[in-house]
Amino acid sequence: MPVPAVARAVADGAGAVAEAPKSFTITDPRIRESSGLAASRAHPGVYWTHNDSDDGPYVYAVDGRTGRTVATVTLAGIEPRDVEGISIGPDGNIYVGDIGDNYGGRWQQVWIYRFREPEKLADTTVTPVRHTVRYDDGPRDAESLMVHPRTGRVYIVSKKQSGKGALYAGPEKLSASGVNTFRRVADIDVWATDGAFSPDGTRLVVRSYFDAREYRWRDGRPEEVGRPGVPFQRQGESVTFALDGRTLMYGSEGRRSSVQPVGLDGDLLPDSVAKAADDAKNGGGASSDGKSGDGTDDGDRNRNLAVGAGTFAVATLLVVALRRLFRKR
Repeated sequence: MPVPAVARAVADGAGAVAEAPKSFTITDPRIRESSGLAASRAHPGVYWTHNDSDDGPYVYAVDGRTGRTVATVTLAGIEPRDVEGISIGPDGNIYVGDIGDNYGGRWQQVWIYRFREPEKLADTTVTPVRHTVRYDDGPRDAESLMVHPRTGRVYIVSKKQSGKGALYAGPEKLSASGVNTFRRVADIDVWATDGAFSPDGTRLVVRSYFDAREYRWRDGRPEEVGRPGVPFQRQGESVTFALDGRTLMYGSEGRRSSVQPVGLDGDLLPDSVAKAADDAKNGGGASSDGKSGDGTDDGDRNRNLAVGAGTFAVATLLVVALRRLFRKR
């Protein structure tokens, strides 16, 4: 099946595919531990999400305008263990990562489930392709699954409390019959709870509960370019690029959790939208160096807000860590 026209436009960096995203609240009472987020390629303004665990084989499509669930996909033949990430590839498929390991690396193998993004938003049941995953350096806990929007290669970022996680690359094409070995390709100094590629594939963002790092994607490897702003959230678990390529959408666990946008600028902008952003700023009284008329960088404002929340973040982080540790016992 050909890639939908919207997906082709997004991959080409067309920033005008959808209107500027706004914050919304997930209203579905079934979604109480939203742990992954992916902007739909076929349905602008819709976001795919899933629960962390103890829910079942379900993936939900949420309308970013109303916060309501507009479709529930049931994955037939799947008994998920700890679903933590979701991403959409250039093939029009949704990839769901059953990659969590709250025991710090006990599971010898984890899984990725793949199914085509529905053309119509309605409750449906699908039989996904199951891909078995192992890491070349042993079991890992992970919550971040990303599919590159041009190459289709699948990546995972491991999660470590010390921050010394790593980026793992899957084979060029995942096998549905054998074991897919993911190989360590770079260090990622983030206690990673989610990650996402920009629609044009030139940027990678990885978030933690209270922080985020963004990387320039060059020759299959990340080069850090800065730290985008992160909103205050009760348990920051997910992130995705909106279709406009210039906005990050951050999600959180909890009932009636909010999804909040944060705009990007300067080096944080994907290559395909950077020139348009500079033109817009120059026309609005800002200089081309990414600063507003008062000389203050917008990204610095966001980062200063995050720094100002340091004490709150540390206290909340301890609560979150204890909650996750004991939930599985």
